[in-house]
Amino acid sequence: MTMEDRAGPAGDDGPAFPGNEDVPAAAEASPPGDTDREAAALNGRARAETGPLDDTAEGEAGPAEGAGGPGLRASLEAILLVVDEPVPEIVIAQVLERPRGEIAAALRDLAASYDAEERGFDLREVAGGWRFYTRAECAPVVERFVRDGQEVRLTQAALETLAVVAYRQPVNRARVSAVRGVNCDSVLRTLTLRGLVEEAGTETETGAILYRTTGYFLERLGLAGLEELPDLAPFLPEHVEDVEDAVDERQG
Repeated sequence: MTMEDRAGPAGDDGPAFPGNEDVPAAAEASPPGDTDREAAALNGRARAETGPLDDTAEGEAGPAEGAGGPGLRASLEAILLVVDEPVPEIVIAQVLERPRGEIAAALRDLAASYDAEERGFDLREVAGGWRFYTRAECAPVVERFVRDGQEVRLTQAALETLAVVAYRQPVNRARVSAVRGVNCDSVLRTLTLRGLVEEAGTETETGAILYRTTGYFLERLGLAGLEELPDLAPFLPEHVEDVEDAVDERQG
């Protein structure tokens, strides 16, 4: 066999070397990058016809109504339950990231639904904001509850601490604890929260906070002033001087 027979017919692009028989011709393969460009073009056409699915979902529901999140009505009720003054529509709209008009319409629908259901409370727009209020028809019930249902008796520890403050005021926390023989920090905080005791400045020498009774304390006991407190002498031990000395030594 001659060299011409092995090289193939004249006019071929090049000699057919052994092992090249199965390689596709260059004309049959797509140029590099054509597949990516075609896919991008198809994706762009689909987005132009239908719009981006993710963007549509974000436009229809804000963060409050995401997957597993509360709806708009539930979100509004949750916010309104914790406010202590009327909250403006714009503030709620910013928190929920919803249009102000949508929030305003939802609040009015919420108020109308409470009226239709004759709930014990209603939603009112006052002072430039929205807030829950007790319905006027329920006012007598609420007044009875506040006046009679909220009577909570003080514990023995609270009564003892209050007595020490009343007769020793102004008095610091350490001295109260020394008189009672136990730590009174939590009891004093409770009495302060209930409005029976209040801070009365600090001691010059130690900087410790001083406590005294309040006007509400006198009101609850029906006293015009501290001078009307019962005489403490009958309730003191016989050797009161020894008790005083022991308290001073413990505090010092």
